[in-house]
Amino acid sequence: MDKTIKQIADELGVSKTAVRKQIANLGLRLSLRKTANQFAIDEKQEALIIQAFQRKLQTKPQTKIANQSETVSGLVSDSVSTLVSMLQKELDAKNRQLEEKDRQLEAKDRQINELTAAVKTQAESINATHQTELAGKLIEGQQLIGSEADSAQPKKKGFIFRLFRG
Repeated sequence: MDKTIKQIADELGVSKTAVRKQIANLGLRLSLRKTANQFAIDEKQEALIIQAFQRKLQTKPQTKIANQSETVSGLVSDSVSTLVSMLQKELDAKNRQLEEKDRQLEAKDRQINELTAAVKTQAESINATHQTELAGKLIEGQQLIGSEADSAQPKKKGFIFRLFRG
């Protein structure tokens, strides 16, 4: 029994346009009989159309999965690229910070060396001053000891004094 394009479309759950495209793809358009304003599709032609839709439905999920897989791969690749880019920027920023800290540490090292040299110079100056003061005190002490020793010893009386003693 012959069927119309609409009947086949309804059975397959597709549009009449989809059935017409499948008829054109299969090259069946010229072999269809026209009854009134409708094409009559015999059982053999109907079987070919149904098989074409079944093949399409069988490959569609695989194609859909492949497309989804490509989409997911693309998204993952984009996400990874974005993440790598963000991490690279952060690493660059951290490296710049480290370089700045290194420069600051070098400046601090120079300051410490300069201050150490200044403290050493001051300590040497203070030591020299203390040594000079100490040397002066030693000399004063020796002079005092010498003058006390002179006053403690009886003075030797000279020859003339002994002569005219009395």
